[in-house]
Amino acid sequence: MSSIIEIEHLKKSFGDNPVLKDISMNVNKGEVVTIIGASGSGKSTFLRCINLLETPTDGKIMYLGENVLAPGYNLPKYRTHLGMVFQSFNLFNNMNVLQNCMSGQVTVLGRKEEEARKVALENLEKVGMARFIDAKPAQLSGGQKQRVAIARALSMNPEVMLFDEPTSALDPEMVGDVLQIMKKLAGSGLTMVIVTHEMAFAKEVSDRVIFMDKGVIAEQGTPEDIFVHPKEARTKEFLHRVLHPEP
Repeated sequence: MSSIIEIEHLKKSFGDNPVLKDISMNVNKGEVVTIIGASGSGKSTFLRCINLLETPTDGKIMYLGENVLAPGYNLPKYRTHLGMVFQSFNLFNNMNVLQNCMSGQVTVLGRKEEEARKVALENLEKVGMARFIDAKPAQLSGGQKQRVAIARALSMNPEVMLFDEPTSALDPEMVGDVLQIMKKLAGSGLTMVIVTHEMAFAKEVSDRVIFMDKGVIAEQGTPEDIFVHPKEARTKEFLHRVLHPEP
């Protein structure tokens, strides 16, 4: 498998607080990697470092063999290769659904309006939102907003899609819709890195599961390795707590 992104000894501190303490891992083309762990383990910070919404304190992020943190590297171009789906949707409230999915294509990728519209409509169709193209975000449910956010990210034709707990802000009945779309994307060969607390989903779609704890990768492996045969005591403890909560 060819690596798209390689992370080497990544660290991130906020003041005197080290949140990521030496993370090394890679993301291969066509791979679905899920990241699980307790709140505060550094999962979202790690994802935000990959697309440089947070600047790492130390380490390397290699994209197709080049260190994106090296002086003079074209960061805006690097970011265009990564799609990001946030917990809180981050749609533009003053734009309708179609405009939300077109604006980045036009302003960042330089696509003509006609092509941007065609790509946006294709992706809105994929997520079941094509009939809502004229709606503003305020008129949509949380699940619908998240589906538009996924279509918007896909419309940029990213090499890698990053998802930061995409279902955590949704009502329980909306969660299934969004996970279903993500399963479909995972089956299409798209390279995905997903921070999630949906364990059944992680078990089903992942090629590799990473368990983070206190700013490090405590254990990683196939879904079977992690969910059925975890080796580390802290992985076992976390899974027991999540899968068998106290009544």
